[in-house]
Amino acid sequence: MGTWLTERRLAQTASRLRSLREELQMIDEQIAHFADDADELALRALMSETPSASHESNSARKHLDAMRRHRSHVVGEIAELEARQDRLLDQLPR
Repeated sequence: MGTWLTERRLAQTASRLRSLREELQMIDEQIAHFADDADELALRALMSETPSASHESNSARKHLDAMRRHRSHVVGEIAELEARQDRLLDQLPR
């Protein structure tokens, strides 16, 4: 593979990594916020013992779980791109 093509792929990979790392940072901030909300709603549901409060608590917990799964997906994608970047770097002439 030509050096210019490898360098181009490296640049694309680096750009995507940068984007995913920024997304991961935003996800972490959102998870912290959603965790606080879910904890507060769980406490309210416990105190009020109403079906609507319980539903809100369950909904908040499901949303938090979905964000955690999304975070896991993004972390996996970052790991794959880092491995790809390593392979591309190995292809460059020394």
